Amino acid sequence: MHPPMAPRHPWSLDLRAAAVWGTLAGLSAVAVMPYVLQLMPEAFEKLQVPLPVFVLVQGVQAMVLIGLLSLLGLRMGRRVGLGSPLMQAWLGRAAPPGIHTLKPLQAIGLGVLAATLVIGGSLMLDPLLPEPLHPIADPGTGRTVLNGLLASFYGGIAEELLARLFVMTLVVWLLSAFGRRRPRPAMFWAAIVVAGLLFGAAHLPAAVELWGLSPIVVFRTIVLNALAALAFGWLYWRRGIEMAMLGHFSADIVLHVLMPLAQRG
Repeated sequence: MHPPMAPRHPWSLDLRAAAVWGTLAGLSAVAVMPYVLQLMPEAFEKLQVPLPVFVLVQGVQAMVLIGLLSLLGLRMGRRVGLGSPLMQAWLGRAAPPGIHTLKPLQAIGLGVLAATLVIGGSLMLDPLLPEPLHPIADPGTGRTVLNGLLASFYGGIAEELLARLFVMTLVVWLLSAFGRRRPRPAMFWAAIVVAGLLFGAAHLPAAVELWGLSPIVVFRTIVLNALAALAFGWLYWRRGIEMAMLGHFSADIVLHVLMPLAQRG
């Protein structure tokens, strides 16, 4: 799907969109900290600065880095038909795509389906995991409902901007000879898989912190996250980054909010 373009100043429009996304990504990086702190308190014991300062730095760093990468993704996306249709339409004062084009209920459904597959895979693979290296503070793997809700914003915003808007767009742009050729479906699928594998690999540090480094930890972390990323990548390709965000957020709500509630019930 081709994002709407401002007729005269597409660069200015993309810059403003990237600034908004970068700001939201920075806020989501701050929001995820209570979840990380509760899940892995040992990781914060070696801090050389006060925790509030560390959190602020993480938020500013995410805002700047993800904002810049979002700008690159938006610029490349104009050449390959990927982008942020709702944000660009809103900032460009253009008519946004209709609900029949975006299909938000489809995005939510795919997100819930992805979460269900992750839960099923976890039930099969988790018995093979080694014992956790550190005691987990909460029987719901360190997740409270509030912290899980806050963490879901990070997944839905920051992770999608990195994995889909930047990485996936970059792969399609490269495969299409720097955007000079019209991308074929195979190029999009290749980009979906590459971004999905990198998305899974990005979760390895947290998994290793919990269980240590072993083949089953690597396999479980990459495969389950990449499986969900296939749905998010398809949504980005066909519906735009906003619907990929909605799908990812919906999946995280199931995993980080509804599952802890079910475990405690």
